[in-house]
Order: sequence, then structure tokens, then C-alpha cells
Amino acid sequence: MPDSPSGVIPPLAGHGHLAVDEADLVAWGERFGRASTPPLVVGLTGELGAGKTTLVRAICRGLGVPDDVTSPTFTFVHRYTSPRGAVYHVDLYRLRGPFELTNIGWDDMLAEDAVTLIEWPERAGERMPGSHVSIRLQHLPDDPSKRLLYAGGHA
Repeated sequence: MPDSPSGVIPPLAGHGHLAVDEADLVAWGERFGRASTPPLVVGLTGELGAGKTTLVRAICRGLGVPDDVTSPTFTFVHRYTSPRGAVYHVDLYRLRGPFELTNIGWDDMLAEDAVTLIEWPERAGERMPGSHVSIRLQHLPDDPSKRLLYAGGHA
């Protein structure tokens, strides 16, 4: 993992988590984006509605992406431009298997000097780079307005 994002990854992330509301999640994502430099691959996991796309929007804003960031659920990939280079937002929810990754330009995307934000990275199987930053969001059972945020080094 590049040194720059480590300043915004919670201490002891491998051993704990943060409980965040949406405003906290957005603020954290913007800080993460400002601290991130390409090349960087981030895998975002969590159930439907956990806030993955909200976090991607915030990271993109922190990276300086001027466009509206929308979910690429049906197109799989959206490419944006930031002052630091290309930013890819990849949503693998509808992927039928890792064999389909070639059809979306997976290898070319990962070879580019870009920030690549991947929702549902587990669907990439063994084709997910081992050197990605892992972020997991989980609903907080006792408080539906908050999420647990787990962020750590390489998955």
C-alpha cells in the first residue's frame, strides 16, 4: 500500500473498526481520497445499502474528480479524470464470474497508473490484486443510521 493513504486508515484497523454515520463516512472518504496517489487499488466490500457507493463518491471528491460519480452497476466501469490522473469506479455486483473481467478491460485498468475503486471485489476471485487496500462497511445492528468501517492494508 502506498504510504500516503496510511495516514487516514484507522490505527489498529486490522484489530478494530470505526462506527460512523453518513457524514463521518463522507468526511473520512474525502480525507482518504486527498491522501491517495496512483497507482492504488481499493476493494470495498459490504452488503447492499452499506454505503459503498457513497464512500466511492467521497473518495472521488477527495481526489478532485469534478464529475457526478454514479454507480456503474449495469456498465461495470466508469472512468473519471482527476488532477492526479484516471480514477476507475468498478462495480462487480452483476459479474457472473472472474472470466468476465477480461470483457471489461480489467487487466488494462489495473496496469494503468490510476486509482481503481472496486465494489464487490470478492467477485473478481483470484484476479483481484493481492496488493489492494481493503475497506469493509457493515450495517450496525443497533443503530441503522451508522455503519461499521473496517479499513486496513492489503487484503
